[in-house]
Amino acid sequence: MTNSQALQVQAYHTCDVTEQVRATPGWHQHYRQMSPGLFSGHLRCLGLDGVEVYEERLNTRVEQFFRAPSGSLAFCFDQSDHSLYLLNEQSRNIWITPENYQEVAVVFDQAFLARHGVDPQRLEGLFMVPLGSGQNALFGSWLSAMLTRLGQADCRLQSQALAEQLLEDCLFILDNACQRLQGGALGRRDEERAIMRRVSQWAADCPEDTLNLVELADVAGVSLRQLQQAFKGFTGMPPGQWLRMRRLNGARRDLLVGEGVTVAEVAMRWSFWHLGRFSESYRQLFKEFPSETIRRRGRASV
Repeated sequence: MTNSQALQVQAYHTCDVTEQVRATPGWHQHYRQMSPGLFSGHLRCLGLDGVEVYEERLNTRVEQFFRAPSGSLAFCFDQSDHSLYLLNEQSRNIWITPENYQEVAVVFDQAFLARHGVDPQRLEGLFMVPLGSGQNALFGSWLSAMLTRLGQADCRLQSQALAEQLLEDCLFILDNACQRLQGGALGRRDEERAIMRRVSQWAADCPEDTLNLVELADVAGVSLRQLQQAFKGFTGMPPGQWLRMRRLNGARRDLLVGEGVTVAEVAMRWSFWHLGRFSESYRQLFKEFPSETIRRRGRASV
């Protein structure tokens, strides 16, 4: 029998959404800050043989576009509405978290799934659908407590036994989960989800592009009214605000990494033609002026 071993939990505290993305290697991700405030993110990770456990906390609203690592199957437990979401590498969607968001996820890699006879293709139709179960909240809390316990130096467990237990527990919860939306509401939700999937496809393929509302509706293949309804249901904000937030986040990224760029150059690159309004909008979202971001970048490089 394998001897027990101390399992190492890695913990990160981040001060920018780009740092949060870098803390989770292997995922294809884009994060954008979508509500005002100084960003604060926390991430805890536990690596087992073929299994990763993550806990993520975000204080501001964050737009997340993500795909799970190639060949993997992810069970994501949303602690805000106690829903389970299944993801694989084909799952592409835009999701805007609420403020003070917490999620715990268990990710099984392709080899581990194959060894245990789990075929993700048999779960088609369940990906990115909110699945409700009475066990979701309890299991999510247990995962968080497990990471805390394993973060203590004297806690020792068998890695293989824990990985197999996590798979058994996740499949049991999935088996007992039910879709929350039914009937006509489910049909409307599916239609809105398809609209947002087309928007997220464009957002992923063209991260540097900017569009107006009419052009975005053309991308989605729907009327402007249908686009507005889909955004209201899935992001909690109108599409015009989403486009503006997207441009502000693009500008921040350029200010943080661009050598020798000026505020005016970055503002025009992201279609902000009034420099004063751009600076004030930027300050309202990120709690610092664009010039302060440039100075902070300069100090960090010294």
